[in-house]
Amino acid sequence: MDIGDLRGLGTLVVAIAFIGLALWVFSGKRNPAFAEARMAPFADEPLPPSADSTNEAEQPVVRSKQP
Repeated sequence: MDIGDLRGLGTLVVAIAFIGLALWVFSGKRNPAFAEARMAPFADEPLPPSADSTNEAEQPVVRSKQP
């Protein structure tokens, strides 16, 4: 076994790993987990106020600058 055989074996292992990873990523049963991961950057942002909210506790407080 020379260096060419080792390089070929290494290439084969990496190719199999790449194909396995691609199949795992694009499988349909992983969709819910990836959908949740896609929204992770926005998880800490506050929700925008809804237009139909009539609760006074949710309305922004307006303060006067007068003494």
